[in-house]
Order: sequence, then C-alpha cells, then structure tokens
Amino acid sequence: MTFSTPADQALSPGFAEQLRQASIADWDACVQHRFVDEIFAGTLDDAVLRHYLVQDYQFINRFVALLGAAIASADVFASRVRLSRFAAMICSDENTYFLRSFDRLGVPEDQRLTPVLTPQTQAFQQLMHEAAQSLSYANCIAVLAVAEGLYLDWADQPAKKQQPLPARFEHAEWITLHANDFFRDFVGWLRSELDRVGPQLDAAARAEAAGFFSRAVALERAFFDHVYMGAEA
Repeated sequence: MTFSTPADQALSPGFAEQLRQASIADWDACVQHRFVDEIFAGTLDDAVLRHYLVQDYQFINRFVALLGAAIASADVFASRVRLSRFAAMICSDENTYFLRSFDRLGVPEDQRLTPVLTPQTQAFQQLMHEAAQSLSYANCIAVLAVAEGLYLDWADQPAKKQQPLPARFEHAEWITLHANDFFRDFVGWLRSELDRVGPQLDAAARAEAAGFFSRAVALERAFFDHVYMGAEA
C-alpha cells in the first residue's frame, strides 16, 4: 500500500479514500451483498434478520467503548464534541430500534443479552477492543470509518433509494437509520478526520491505522456472509 506525501495530496485521494480503495473488493461485496438487496426489497427472511440483529446488538457495548477511546484520544475538543453527540444517538435511537425489533421478532431475553457469540462477532469485538486499547485516535477513527461508512454506502445507494421503503419497520428503519442527513454528515466528518490526521502520522502509525481499516472491512464482509449460515444452521 502506498500513501501520498504532503506535496501531492491535492492531486491524489485523501487517506480515507486510499484506505477504502485498498479494500475495495471487500467493501463492494458488502455494499452489493444479498442481505442489502433483500432488506431493501422487504424479502429478508425473519430467521436471517433475527440472527443478524442478535449478533449485531452485541457490538454496541464495545462500539460505545471505542467511541469513548476516540473521545479520550482526540487531539482537539471539537472532535470530542462531535463523537459525543454520535454516541448519544447510538445509545438512544439505534438501541431503541433493536429493542422494538426484538419484540416484533420474538427474541427472548437471554438471546438479547447473552447469546452465544459467533466467531465472526467475536472477531469484530476483538478488533474494536484492540483499537480502543491502542489509545490511538487514528486507529479508533479508522475502525469507526469502516463501521459507519460501509453502512452509509449500502443504505444510501441512489438506485435503491428510488424504490419505496419496505413495509415492515424492521427493514425500513434499519435503512433509514443509516441513510439520513445526520448520518451522512457524520460519516463525511469521519472521513475528513482520517484525511486530517493521516498526514500527521509517521510511517509505522499510518500502517497500523491502515491495518485496522482493512481488517475491519474484511470482518464486515465475513459478518454479512455468516448471518445466512447461522440462520440456516
């Protein structure tokens, strides 16, 4: 992987786009995934959605901890404010969506709170833990830029937005939670933060952040794939 120098940054993609392009095969596989097509069409099987949401809900605790580490390691106060506002949304609107969906899908309490974690879920939890424990703002933002940026890219596809939202809220709200002005603005800000801090990193720190980014994209693809295997098991 190669990176631009300060002298040619104006002529080349920023750090965020360089990282995305380095993982473009896995990135595009997520955006164009069967799961995405089916949730937009409203045809996603309840067993798949249930498995997906039960496993995905287990990320919230580690995700909020990752946001906390990013807040703690940020180099400017404005970044801390921005991340804190996003953390508040995760702990309110998104958490409420999960609880309502669990009620609709008949997910019992033990499966909501202490399900058996799949290897794919455990691997992504471990990645978020490692990024948080590194206390590197760049590492934290790299993982956040994947976790949120990928979801914006699949939920905000122009061609899919031309079709009506699915009738069931479990499908429709998972789309709209990741395709709205607040979320677009936040993902754009995450990408701009990577572009801002990338040139300040030495080669080792830049490679470390790139490693977190690429691992996160690969794990997102593995997570999308495995929800079908889990539902069919």
